[in-house]
Amino acid sequence: MPTPPARLLLLLGLVLGVLAAAVGLRIGSAPLAEPSPSPEPTSASPSPSPSAPPPLEGLHVVLDPGHNGGNGQAPAEINAQVEDGRGGWKACNTVGTSTLSGYPEHAFTWDVAQRTRELLEEDGATITLTRSGDDGVGPCIDERGRAVQRADADAMVSIHANGSEDPSVRGYFAIVAAPPLHDAQGGPSRRLAEDLLGALDDGDFTPSTWVPGALSERPDLATLNWARRPAVMLELAEMRNPEEAALVQSRDGRQRYADAIAAGLRAWAERRGG
Repeated sequence: MPTPPARLLLLLGLVLGVLAAAVGLRIGSAPLAEPSPSPEPTSASPSPSPSAPPPLEGLHVVLDPGHNGGNGQAPAEINAQVEDGRGGWKACNTVGTSTLSGYPEHAFTWDVAQRTRELLEEDGATITLTRSGDDGVGPCIDERGRAVQRADADAMVSIHANGSEDPSVRGYFAIVAAPPLHDAQGGPSRRLAEDLLGALDDGDFTPSTWVPGALSERPDLATLNWARRPAVMLELAEMRNPEEAALVQSRDGRQRYADAIAAGLRAWAERRGG
């Protein structure tokens, strides 16, 4: 039997063991810390801003590439007489002019019109052409003029090149109907002409050396007389001038002309919208 001191030591050991077990139980039973939840954003993420509409959305333009590739093989059709819009009569159409090397006006106007259409459609505009290819006949000049109201378009640009016999003559010019038959042929057509001429000038083309101010007013062009919306005929170059003949026969030159027409229509649309 243990002696009293030994009993005391034994009792003390038992007490210490119980206390250690109690402390260990409390430490072991403590719950693990939960991971902190991700903080909620203090403000909503900004929504992506809606993309701006194309700059020419809602604009509708008729492009009229002058003449046609089949006109030369259809003399009876293109010489048939149509009303000129002022009580007179004109031939349905003509074959157009050409460079001295034989590059035809109809091919030039068709190519420039295609390039211009592509530029304007990229900006959201709707484009209507008065002919669907470069191997047909016509349409007649009165039909071309009426095309702008048939399409319910905002404006028409008739694309041409001139064929002065004097090869020293050079430069672009615009033609508007005068005297005007209605309001659209007055100020609105002149403003369209001004913006197109300004864009050609900005494109470093040469203004006409024989048409004062590069703006001609004529009463005898059925394409312009029949149009009931702002309408301009552009003579972009003199095809008998050697320098300008080289320009119209080059892809880069035709692209530059298209760039200028598109820029002029953008300027007109912006001014019209303001």
